[in-house]
Amino acid sequence: METILAVEHLRRDYGKRGSVTRAVDDVSFTVAKGEFVGVMGASGSGKSTLLNCVATIDTPTAGHIRVEGRDVTAMKSRELTRFRRERLGFVFQDCNLLDTLTAFENIALALTIRKTPAGEIEGRVRETAELLGLADCLNQYPYQLSGGQRQRTAAARAIITDPALVLADEPTGALDSKSAKLLLDRFEVLNRQRAATILMVTHDAFTASYCHRILFLQDGAIFSQLERGSRSRRDFFREIIGVVTALGGDQSDVL
Repeated sequence: METILAVEHLRRDYGKRGSVTRAVDDVSFTVAKGEFVGVMGASGSGKSTLLNCVATIDTPTAGHIRVEGRDVTAMKSRELTRFRRERLGFVFQDCNLLDTLTAFENIALALTIRKTPAGEIEGRVRETAELLGLADCLNQYPYQLSGGQRQRTAAARAIITDPALVLADEPTGALDSKSAKLLLDRFEVLNRQRAATILMVTHDAFTASYCHRILFLQDGAIFSQLERGSRSRRDFFREIIGVVTALGGDQSDVL
């Protein structure tokens, strides 16, 4: 199976000599095309730093990150900006929608920036909105949308350009349980129907149970991995709780 993401001996240090904090410590893993991979760990475990490095928002101290075989850690600024825009999709806890644009216009913006022919835009927006359950609210502005609808609009914007990799940082963190489940159900649809490759950071075991595989970080290094395989989401959830407990957390950390 094609490898979309390869992280090789990644390290990220902060501070100066004599007072260095190692946020990510020799992390290596791969993500295949169509995989939905979660990253979990306690606060300070390095999960957000890892995602920021993969997202090219932060610069690793050492190691390599390859997306579709291209080493993003070796790219110059202009090339990196273009690569980020064309091959990566982002879904953050803060939706970052533009308040003066409708949901339709927010989603279409990603295509406009890429100079997609005007005749193609409406059809692609409506098709993606349908997948994410947004067909009835495309003419509404962000302030008129629920939190879940805003987050699904952000997800539509992230996926509409068919990026190689979608990066999600605590996408359900600001949502109630019903809205979170609806968003995750739609992530499953995107993963299944669009073969979207997703790397998601979360502290929440229920959210993580939607993933195919989970990497657990502790002190900046991979502590353990879990694969869902053919197990039910309920059984996978229980296993996740077990690993979190082994990491020194409790159920209140992940529910």
